[in-house]
Amino acid sequence: MSAQADMLNQLRNRKPGHALPRAFYTDPDFYKLDLEQIWYKDWLFAGHDCELPKPGSYMTLQIGDYPVIVLRAADGTIRAFHNSCRHRGSRICPAEHGEARKLVCPYHGWTYDLDGRLTFAQDMGPDFDAAQHGLKPVACETVAGYIFVCVARQAPDFSAFRALMAPYFLPHHLAGAKIAVESTIVENGNWKLVWENNRECYHCRPNHPELCRTFPESPTVTGVAGADVDPTIAAHVESCEAAGLPSRFRIDTAGQFRAARMPLLRDAVSYTMSGKAAVARPLADSVTRDKIGALLLFHYPTTWNHVLGDHAVTFRVLPLGPTQTQVTTKWLVHKDAVEGVDYTIEELTKVWAATNDQDRRIVEENQRGVNSPAFEPGPYSPLHEGSVIQFIDWYEGAIERSFGSQRLTRVA
Repeated sequence: MSAQADMLNQLRNRKPGHALPRAFYTDPDFYKLDLEQIWYKDWLFAGHDCELPKPGSYMTLQIGDYPVIVLRAADGTIRAFHNSCRHRGSRICPAEHGEARKLVCPYHGWTYDLDGRLTFAQDMGPDFDAAQHGLKPVACETVAGYIFVCVARQAPDFSAFRALMAPYFLPHHLAGAKIAVESTIVENGNWKLVWENNRECYHCRPNHPELCRTFPESPTVTGVAGADVDPTIAAHVESCEAAGLPSRFRIDTAGQFRAARMPLLRDAVSYTMSGKAAVARPLADSVTRDKIGALLLFHYPTTWNHVLGDHAVTFRVLPLGPTQTQVTTKWLVHKDAVEGVDYTIEELTKVWAATNDQDRRIVEENQRGVNSPAFEPGPYSPLHEGSVIQFIDWYEGAIERSFGSQRLTRVA
């Protein structure tokens, strides 16, 4: 049986409301299918506009087997290319961030303009056509300060996500913010376990004492349903909407991305130990209301986000192997906020730095248990893990659509 047939067969036999079978978290062939059918076909969060402040600024990321470079071109637009020289394939830019007037391959000196055109290739003979050897482009879109890329030959439509995200995020002016600090950790767990852990707060009280000072552990906060009937959330949403901040729960029909604004606990205005603002200067000068809570966004398979009145915290997930995942966290503040005057790194990062490390340990213990041949998928809590069920349903649907299969018929 092929890996594709095996994957579809196991999905058909999965009990509704239960975790995926062991192979989905451990098998190298299933991991390869995840890359091919999801990660290589969909839009992925790369970073922020503000990380590329001027022409020649660039960032790099590794998407499975694809090294990608994202840069600001000479005309000010943000573009992406495969980070592979058209000569013999060497990576052109090995650094995660940098600045360059030209992109010069360190192997043989082939040189590319910021629009990807090959401008220099020494001693290639009279028949060599430089115009046929420019960098291969990668689909790239920007919205409200976020950069997304897609390595597929034919990228899916981006307009639905743009239409949902832009009204919620534009008031926060993240395109004009700055990265105060960035952190990357590697979690020794499958990327789906990382997401499953993120999509519920069933585990929060015993594991996240710092986060639970300000972030509600109510299932309606992390969930994809029920928020509109929770009276506290409903009152908060109406108050923010009246202040001109889009806040109502919105999710796309495929369940891939969602935006909603949620209240924090009591009088908290930020993710800090005291609940007070971590940054004295508001993130956006135009957002004058103090208690706006947290604007939450997820976009499977690669990002979840929290935007508050004083700062934003963004997360990028990238798979490194069947049981290894990279999680990059960035804290954004007002572009004119001054470290040591308006904020300190310790106060800004304390809650999520602790939470990230706690989640890393949780995911790694989860992976160790799932690795056991004795592992048998258990049931999710309908109350507390509804969002995990939603994530698994999205994953299953994405695999179905990618394979072009009929809607899965479950075995009773």
